[in-house]
Amino acid sequence: MQEVGICGSDVHYWTHGRIGDFIVKAPMVLGHEASGIVSELGQGVTSLKVGDRVAIEPGVPCRMCNYCKTGRYNLCLDMKFCATPPYHGNLARYYVHDADFCFKLPDHVSLEEGALLEPLSVGVHATNRAGVGLGSTVLICGAGPIGLVNILTAKAKGASVVCVTDIDESRLQKAKELGADYTVKVTSRDAQQTAQLVEEAMGEKPDITIECSGAPSSLQTAIYATKSGGVVVLVGLGQEHVEMPVVNAGVREVDIRGIFRYVNCYPTALAMVASGKVNVKPLITHKFKLEESIKAFEAAKRGEGIKIMITCTRN
Repeated sequence: MQEVGICGSDVHYWTHGRIGDFIVKAPMVLGHEASGIVSELGQGVTSLKVGDRVAIEPGVPCRMCNYCKTGRYNLCLDMKFCATPPYHGNLARYYVHDADFCFKLPDHVSLEEGALLEPLSVGVHATNRAGVGLGSTVLICGAGPIGLVNILTAKAKGASVVCVTDIDESRLQKAKELGADYTVKVTSRDAQQTAQLVEEAMGEKPDITIECSGAPSSLQTAIYATKSGGVVVLVGLGQEHVEMPVVNAGVREVDIRGIFRYVNCYPTALAMVASGKVNVKPLITHKFKLEESIKAFEAAKRGEGIKIMITCTRN
């Protein structure tokens, strides 16, 4: 193992011991945003060789169920996903993983960039589900790490205008640096008021809203802000039960779609980075060694920076 990024879900398991129905019942290694160097091959592996630098897609499905066979393996009921109970993550010196979920990195793509393909793939999947394309106008609610990768992905896919909302001015500034055309600071829980500010900033309602915060008022804003006939994609996870203006969405034919991780997105994410269409390097704000993992997680818990990266090698 080489580089492992800390995700909000890692911190949540560490502090709360569960996410929804996934409950930590025994000691569990964290980490799922990762890259490594192949040190040994299993029998029959021909796609890789010892010494290859790889990005690791952390979920391995059964490959045999209906979801897998119809190309939606992220919904596989027998998914084995790094750092999701009861499966260990890959924040370690060595890790064993299926070869077909290891993606060889070109020489000019760094191992840090390889680790960042995991969150970037969330952006690829969200924008796929949303139908972002040339000329799309997009609202992204929340400028945390996942909101930021959605900015990068939406822009790379040809979105003409991207607006971002957040409660934190420094995160909105980072969103601007990464390509957001407009930013709106959220100062009220009045969802309709925030939606009005978005429309004023963009000059129109967006075609697509990608909600990355999980905050109830932001979910409501996502619906109110989206144009009739548009799409809202739910990425952020918050409370299990939330009050939403479904009549507003229903009568205006606003589609509400969920996403779960990603599916068949790593090759696209890698191509975006390798081609230079997307630069994920500015997302990395902190670096720690494996021995400093507790410090790294404490910094993540405090909400410091954007992406904290842990280096797993000894030197």
